[in-house]
Amino acid sequence: MEASILVADDELRMRKLVKDFLKQKNYHIIEAEDGEQALHKFGENQNKINLVILDVMMPKLDGWSVLRQIRQMDKNVPIIMLTARAEEQDELFGFELGVDEYITKPFSPKILVARVEAILKRTNPVKKELKSYGGIKIDNDARTVTVDGKNVELSFREYELLKYLVDNENIALSRDKILNTVWNYDYYGDSRTIDSHIKKIRHKLGKKGKYIQTIRGIGYKFEMK
Repeated sequence: MEASILVADDELRMRKLVKDFLKQKNYHIIEAEDGEQALHKFGENQNKINLVILDVMMPKLDGWSVLRQIRQMDKNVPIIMLTARAEEQDELFGFELGVDEYITKPFSPKILVARVEAILKRTNPVKKELKSYGGIKIDNDARTVTVDGKNVELSFREYELLKYLVDNENIALSRDKILNTVWNYDYYGDSRTIDSHIKKIRHKLGKKGKYIQTIRGIGYKFEMK
């Protein structure tokens, strides 16, 4: 899902500049032209907004006031402040109030986008997707396998073999190809070691072991029927 960013700045030209560059990265932009509107839109979309970009000098409510009130509603949403002043005291003041980044105008839009991406990556890590194959779930990051929610203990080579089979679902794989890929050319015995590993994997997968089919005269194929 694309991240939503609230951009609050009373200058239409500045909002458009920021919006155009962020939209190139497929971010959803919510705009506000003054401090009161920024607070209203944040309140309406609080559960959707992943990051806030606030200009300091805005009518009705300045950026500092908006920052304080947003922090009362949400202590964690990342906030980038934009300002025309480069005073050290202002920056320190902003950090004390909970600013994550402080960017002085004029700035490079590409630098702003890079900082936005870095903050979102840090604060909203992408949820890893677990690949599921008929009840068999493989977490490639943790190198774990579960069957119907129950953890299955596989050796390093068993895991690699199962992963190779499911990554090539519905494709008949020869024993030589499996040996060369999974064992990475470092095994010099015969291909019967594959049969032994397949037998163990099938046993550990229980009823799901039937998905690993023997292709007579060729090798094996992972296929769900």
